[in-house]
Amino acid sequence: MRCVIARFPFDLFADDVQQKMKGIKPEPITGASVVIGRRTYPVMQVGEVITRQDRRDFSAGEVMRALTRLGFTVRALPPQPPVEAAPAAEMFPAPAAAPYPAEEPSALLPPFLPYTPATPTAPGDGAER
Repeated sequence: MRCVIARFPFDLFADDVQQKMKGIKPEPITGASVVIGRRTYPVMQVGEVITRQDRRDFSAGEVMRALTRLGFTVRALPPQPPVEAAPAAEMFPAPAAAPYPAEEPSALLPPFLPYTPATPTAPGDGAER
């Protein structure tokens, strides 16, 4: 069957794909996968083997489409189980007591000084140094 992967036409057949993948150890599955024979391979690994191209040259979707048309079982990434959040008390413990008592937070700040903008000086007015 004629399939286009990474803008290149390939004549792929199910028997040829099985033959090429025979003896190749499956990598750990982190995304979409395909069942070939009794093994489950990552789609990108199969695409690399059957096209002899770098994985960056094609997308998983292109390979998934081609393998589905050839009759292989293609599985998307299984949904991840939800992670239970820890209670807020465990994530954000109560702050430790202050090192010294303060009646109010402003007692720890320096005294407030009002902002006075600098006046621009014109060249030649004698203010230069």
